[in-house]
Amino acid sequence: MIFVLDTCVLISALRSSLGASHQLLRCVRRAAVTPALSVGLVLEYEAVCGRHLEELKLTSGALTELLDYLCSVGDCRAVRYRVRPSLPDPSDEMVLETAVAAGGVAIVTHNIKDLKIGAARFGIEVLTPAQALRKLGDDT
Repeated sequence: MIFVLDTCVLISALRSSLGASHQLLRCVRRAAVTPALSVGLVLEYEAVCGRHLEELKLTSGALTELLDYLCSVGDCRAVRYRVRPSLPDPSDEMVLETAVAAGGVAIVTHNIKDLKIGAARFGIEVLTPAQALRKLGDDT
């Protein structure tokens, strides 16, 4: 299954190994989930995670390895047109644009309220990490 993982899900997954966000990253490793990516989204992952390296207990090298891995297993899409403005928070626009470019795949986020507003226009489902795991049949 292909999902766009919002940056907040990646941060949450790296903060704790106990939650649904981390379980989704494990699903990526098992090839049960393919992350849909765009250049803008990967750069956002790098920038946000890079600001929180100490808190996430990561080195810059480990972050680079993680992002390289996600790019190697991900469904990388070129965003050919912008859908902006569609969301209240401009920093969320690249998540929506990646989902549109990937053919309308679901977005996984902790920010359901804001992303649902714009995603509905494009028929894109917005899920919490726990809902995504249930959809996969992997809510353990």
